[in-house]
Amino acid sequence: MNLVVKTQVKDILKESGLGVENMSGDFMDVLDRKVKETIITAVTRAKENGRRTVMGKDL
Repeated sequence: MNLVVKTQVKDILKESGLGVENMSGDFMDVLDRKVKETIITAVTRAKENGRRTVMGKDL
């Protein structure tokens, strides 16, 4: 299951105005993995703080 939408990432690249608008073939897979890791880290922090709700501060 992919969490990150490729077209939205491409839009962000263009909107950045930095002149980098292409992605390598593995970029989306690695980005998706990083997003999943970030979510798990946040959920773990919420759990450790006795909450069942993940919040922005968990990031």
